[in-house]
This record gives sequence, structure tokens and C-alpha cells, in this order.
Amino acid sequence: MFRDTVVVRGGTPTAPRATVRGEAHLEVDPEIARITVTLTARNTDRRTTLDDLNRRNTTTLDLIKSYGDAVEKLETGTLTIRPELARHGRGERIRAYHGSIQLTATLSDFTVLGELVARLADQDLTRIDGPWWALRPTSPHHAAARRQAVQEALQRAREYAEALDTRIDALLELSDTGTAGGPAFATASYGGAGAFRSARAETATDAAPVDLEPVRQNVDAQVEAAFTLIPPNLG
Repeated sequence: MFRDTVVVRGGTPTAPRATVRGEAHLEVDPEIARITVTLTARNTDRRTTLDDLNRRNTTTLDLIKSYGDAVEKLETGTLTIRPELARHGRGERIRAYHGSIQLTATLSDFTVLGELVARLADQDLTRIDGPWWALRPTSPHHAAARRQAVQEALQRAREYAEALDTRIDALLELSDTGTAGGPAFATASYGGAGAFRSARAETATDAAPVDLEPVRQNVDAQVEAAFTLIPPNLG
């Protein structure tokens, strides 16, 4: 799929110049999915809050790492420990301490994604956001879209030359005016009422995997190419 225009400019009667723009659009399956896991803890004692948060973080990291090569990347984000001041009374009396830590996991194997999300959501005071579907920056689909855009521009230049009963002569310039992997997201948050809630199942069995359908990604490319034409006979 493409859209393009042709402009004859900057040439001479003996070397007319034609500039065309070509566009390509691909719709492809995603290559990776990202989920964000937010762990929280709350206690009246600061050290206990930190210990609880550290324990949940270790458990969650071990769970995610247990999926091996299916997890392409695992990163720790913001860690926060903040006091909650009492609403009434004099002075700055601390009522409780709140802690949170954020993890981001990137998966390339979507067959285990639903199971991992369900197991994470089954933990206490855990929130999961995502998945965010995407292509890798080095995905071959980006190059394929650029090649298609170039081929479409070249084909159009030939068609315009044929309409003038001539042929293209030489390529003067080729510029990439834009290549983008269009973000196509389908996200959900797994947690409960309020900001966070335990999603632990009432039974001792593991939570059923969440059914997640990957969202196809849009890849667009635009190029501009300038050619000289063999002078046509317009008589």
C-alpha cells in the first residue's frame, strides 16, 4: 500500500528531473511484549516495610527468572519508601510507611505470557500493567518497509517516464522521510479496588492463565527519490 506524487523540478530541457515520493505500510505480528510489575508494602515500622518489600521483590524476581529464555530482559525501576503522616494531632507524627518497587519484564515467548501474568497477579500486594506489544528496534520488518517504499517510488518514476514515452536515466537523490513502527497497544491492569489489592486466589491451586491476544503492529516507511529523465519528445 502506498501513496506518492511526482514533481518535475530543478532540471533542464536536456536533463529533466522528476521527484517522486513512495510510501509503504506493513501490518505484522509483534516480536516482544512488556509488562510492568509494581510491588507494595505498608507497615507502621520503616524497617519492617523495607524487609517486606525486599522479600516480595526477591520472590517476584525468582518467579520471572524461572521462565528462562522466554524473558528477554528484566529491569528494576523506581524504589520508593515514604512516610504517611497522621491527619490529626500536633507535630509530624508518622502513621505508617509505604514502600513500592517497580519491575519491567520483556518477553519474546508469548506462549508463557498469560501464565506469568496470572501467577504474578496471584501474589499479595502486586499490580501488573500491560502487556505493551512492540517490535524490536532492529526488526527486519523496518528494513522490509523501507525496501518496499523504495521499490514503489522507483516503479512510479518508471510509470511517469513511460507516460512521457521516455525512460528514467539516473538516480540523483534518495532520502528517507520517515520510518516508524506504529505503536499498537492493548493493555490492562491486574489489581483490585483502590490503587492496589492482593489478587490471591481463594484456592490453593495456581491461577488460570490469562488469555492474551497479541496486537499486530503497523510499520510505515516514506521515501523521496529524484531521477533525471531522458529528454522526451513532446512534439
